[in-house]
Amino acid sequence: RGRENTTKHTLDNVEEVKEVVINIVSYDMVQQMSLASSEFPKGVNEFVKSGFTEVPSETIRPPRVKESPVSFECKVNDIIHLGYEGGAGNLVICEVQRIHINERILNEEGKIDPNKIDTVARMGGFWYCRASGGSLFQIPKPLTSVGIGYDNIPEKIRNSNILTGNELGQLGNIEVLPDTESINKARKIPEVADILNSETKVEERLHQLAKGMLAKEQLELAWAVLLCNK
Repeated sequence: RGRENTTKHTLDNVEEVKEVVINIVSYDMVQQMSLASSEFPKGVNEFVKSGFTEVPSETIRPPRVKESPVSFECKVNDIIHLGYEGGAGNLVICEVQRIHINERILNEEGKIDPNKIDTVARMGGFWYCRASGGSLFQIPKPLTSVGIGYDNIPEKIRNSNILTGNELGQLGNIEVLPDTESINKARKIPEVADILNSETKVEERLHQLAKGMLAKEQLELAWAVLLCNK
């Protein structure tokens, strides 16, 4: 604890027992979790204080929380003290012995649905983050192909004042640049044709147009537009 340079009961218990259950916290149990974090005297049963249901573990001594959507029964392999002054952290290295997953959080494919599990994350101070709904987004993983990379993006595009690092990352994920046919097809798009015919801030306006396409995940089209001004 940073306030008084003392250790929390969680660390004391881990050092004493060398076994631990890691319970994932969902939004519908976050207030009980917060209550359990109160500084009750050592020896007080926090299951009773917080109203959580105590369930015996199958491979270790500490019990798990029934309300948790996912629980990990773990053996403690090592505890690394990152300092000894107030607020210093401790890294607990664990080996998972068994995982308990509530079936209600699974989708039709048997995978965890991030909206159903509805997890929360501790930030700082009184702040938490709820990882569901509008907070979630997907980024396709380049598992079946290798992108050209940031370094192979043409310099005038790489040094754009319009495109962000995130957008350049999207561009670098393309496997093959558009061919001449695709670029010529892009030139016939009315908005692109107007930009090319105006001869005013052509590159800047093409970058703005491509930026909007990237926001819609139209990667190939965005590339074709960017290459229209060769």
